[in-house]
Amino acid sequence: MSKTNDKFDALKDKTIGKAKEEAGKATGDNSKELEGKTQKETGKLKDKKADLKDKAAKKVNDATD
Repeated sequence: MSKTNDKFDALKDKTIGKAKEEAGKATGDNSKELEGKTQKETGKLKDKKADLKDKAAKKVNDATD
C-alpha cells in the first residue's frame, strides 16, 4: 500500500470512529461509543505506522545512495 493509501485508510478510521463515538454518546449507547473510540484509536495507530514506514524507507534510501 502506498503512503497515500495508508494515510487515507487511517483518516477514514479516525473519522468514522469519531462519528460512531459521538452517535453513541448522543444516544447513550455505550457499546457504540466504545466501538467508535476503538476505531478512532486504530486510525491513529495506522497513521503512526504510515509515518514510521515512510521514515524507514527514507533512511534505507539515504543509506543506499
